Amino acid sequence: MDSEEYAVDTILEAIDNMTPPSKQPKVLLFDIGGVCVVSPFQSILDYELSLGIPPGWVNFCISKTAPSGFWHQLEIGSIPMDAAFFAGFNRDLHDPARWATFYTQVQQAKGFPSEDVVVPPVPNLDGEWLFNDMMSSARAPDPWMFPALKRLHASGKHIVAALSNTVIFPPGHEYAQTDFLLDDPVRSLFDVFVSSAHVGLRKPDPKIYQLALRRVDEFARANADTERGKALRFPGSEGVSASDIVFLDDIGENVKAARKAGFQTIKVPLGRAYEAVEELEKVTGLALAGDHPKIPIKPKFNTQKSKI
Repeated sequence: MDSEEYAVDTILEAIDNMTPPSKQPKVLLFDIGGVCVVSPFQSILDYELSLGIPPGWVNFCISKTAPSGFWHQLEIGSIPMDAAFFAGFNRDLHDPARWATFYTQVQQAKGFPSEDVVVPPVPNLDGEWLFNDMMSSARAPDPWMFPALKRLHASGKHIVAALSNTVIFPPGHEYAQTDFLLDDPVRSLFDVFVSSAHVGLRKPDPKIYQLALRRVDEFARANADTERGKALRFPGSEGVSASDIVFLDDIGENVKAARKAGFQTIKVPLGRAYEAVEELEKVTGLALAGDHPKIPIKPKFNTQKSKI
């Protein structure tokens, strides 16, 4: 990506952030990590800063190894979470050509001509430690979004659903769960849950958005005439269309793919999910915010080990 393309992407993301949903939704569709629970990308940022690595390297690496990278394979459930995965993920994080591309782009964005950029050695990262830290940090419910979810669930005015890139923990792992939906205080709040590792698709693949639309439409139609459906005013025989959905995600490319699928969207800023809750209040007309102070989550700078 050259500096001009980088600037265009930045402008488009800013426009996404400024464009609120315009239609009263039937369905509120949530990403999980970085929206309903504390962002695993906060853990990545903290780790990069602790090593003095230009922020964005890990996310760049994950993005550029699509669709066959080890991270992507894990999130569609095609490989197990085992020693082979961690070894492969580490290899993906230590590719010299990819690192040179990333580092050069970072320096160009700062105004340095590419011919003047001297690329340092690939930084040494512990992919298994980072992955486990991400999974550990992302188990805590987001202090702003979780209260909003509970209020939305209790109100019964919308179908509350999830569309998330996920992983499956192996049996015996401390995070392994017998029931993927019921054994978790966040997941149990959703009427429909589309999990990438269980359906073999991941965002931003257009097919997973189509699948999510089918699932919420099927749920709406199946429950329209039930006692619960009537009490909650679920959509009836007309079902759910793409424009009836408001989708919340913290990753720009996932939000853009949702817009292409016809969904309304809300981008959730890293460490500032309260801003998305405020947008949800405008969209739904409900009081959703809890009493947690609206103070952004800041990156951690106090464990710096080296500089690049």
